[in-house]
Amino acid sequence: MTRDWSRAPPAWNAAWLQLAATVVLFGLSWPIIKIGLTASTPVWLAAGRATCSALSSFALLAALRRLRWPSRADWPIVLSVGAFQLSFFFALSNLGVQSVPAGRSGVLAYSTMLWLVPLSLLLGERVGWRGLAGALMGMLGIVVLIEPLRFDWSNRAVVEGHVWLLLAGFSWALALLHARRHRWRLSPLDVLPWQMSVATILLWLLALVIEPHGYLDFARANLWIALPYIGVFAGPAGTWASVSLARALPPVVASLGMLGTPLLAILSSMVLVNEPVTWPLALGTLLVIAGIAIVILERGK
Repeated sequence: MTRDWSRAPPAWNAAWLQLAATVVLFGLSWPIIKIGLTASTPVWLAAGRATCSALSSFALLAALRRLRWPSRADWPIVLSVGAFQLSFFFALSNLGVQSVPAGRSGVLAYSTMLWLVPLSLLLGERVGWRGLAGALMGMLGIVVLIEPLRFDWSNRAVVEGHVWLLLAGFSWALALLHARRHRWRLSPLDVLPWQMSVATILLWLLALVIEPHGYLDFARANLWIALPYIGVFAGPAGTWASVSLARALPPVVASLGMLGTPLLAILSSMVLVNEPVTWPLALGTLLVIAGIAIVILERGK
């Protein structure tokens, strides 16, 4: 029977709005990170983002009267998400966006679901043939995106940028594997300030080691555009929206809906940073998204 969405309950209507908000917040992040990198160095921008997100999430949870110290059982997920999904993902993404177009960066870093297939196999989990086919289709899309025959392999910065972005997706996949097995005492939203705090500490340590001469140029307007957006809105607010919709919508529906994020990254990059859309970008993105969709549907059985 076909669902009459015009008569959907208020909770479902709110969930669809949250899904749209999450896609917009995360999709716009990629060109805005590119803008922010004109006034900062990559790891310093990541550290500044984590700092703003930590302060904002503490304020949010305090306003909701939900701020509490995590139990001992929740600290492993606080540390793993803080390290892999936040610290490494933020740093690696920024390092990649520095030399790779923002739209393409959004697609490559969103390879998280594709990495889950080989990681699941390594852990001895059953992966159906559709999941394997989806992963292979997604990897083919990445090859099309990179255009290996026309790729400038002599440009070390560009080669490393693509590697950083793929590693960012891999890092997030590691956190997802742990989150899936973790027995939550507090909700994902309740531990967010502590995860952001872990990310803040790790990223400032990385910034001092990797970029000892790095900077955040607060005299540049571009930094004031980027840092509040990615640190306050796309961080805590986007995460809050994604957590809420994950509870209100079926997991498969929510995951498929989030595939709008890399598409919006490409479209917003056209408008905000004047990046062209080439046929390899369009075809590669469609293959990656189709592959991820197949993996999601297979895992949702």
